[in-house]
Amino acid sequence: MTRWLTVAEMTARDLTRRRAALGLLFTLPLAFYLARHDRTGQSIRFASLGLGFAVSTVGLFAGTAAKSLEPRLRLGGYRTRELVAGRLGALLAIGLTVAALYLAIILVDQPLRRPTIIALELAVTIAVAAPLGLLLSAVVPRDLEGTLLLITLVGVQFIMDPVEHAARLLPFWSMRELGTYAVDLTDAGYLRRGLAHGIATTILLTAATAVLATLRLRRRPHLRLSAFEATRSTRPSGSSLTRK
Repeated sequence: MTRWLTVAEMTARDLTRRRAALGLLFTLPLAFYLARHDRTGQSIRFASLGLGFAVSTVGLFAGTAAKSLEPRLRLGGYRTRELVAGRLGALLAIGLTVAALYLAIILVDQPLRRPTIIALELAVTIAVAAPLGLLLSAVVPRDLEGTLLLITLVGVQFIMDPVEHAARLLPFWSMRELGTYAVDLTDAGYLRRGLAHGIATTILLTAATAVLATLRLRRRPHLRLSAFEATRSTRPSGSSLTRK
């Protein structure tokens, strides 16, 4: 088993211990979906936003909890990219599993002519939400501040008109384009813009998370102290050299 898979297993095991919190978070998209159940496009969009919020929150918790463990893993030989890839892999696996359940609900409940695009929309939402949660955990010191920041971000995503140019700066704008293409049967331009935005946002968020994690771990003073102590331990004692 490679190191990033080990980190992914550790992250998944830690998250599964918070069963009550995970259950509440992953039933949130269902509440959003039922709130607009009578309108196909809006119900799917709300479910996607709820799913994005849930996965981002789980990523925030996972990233914050890992801050105390990362230095020890780095001393054990793990590289920063392995730590980030492992946590990201665990979040993607959990998020895509839940997204598959919601996709099944939507396909049974709503009349759709492009169901494959709905699956793509949910997958892109998970791909954006996972690194977004990890990035927030790297930016803020505690869960509370990160959760409030995430609520603000998703709230703005809800109320801002997606047609406005400023809306494209928000992380989940891509799902509006993909959802419009799937439900309203618009031209392929919506599909191209949604995919391009989702891919670019995922890459940007992942790169920013990796950079911040690298800087944080390099600045750890105890890492330099441990290296210094290891060097001293290999040197002969000064007293034994001077004593006759």
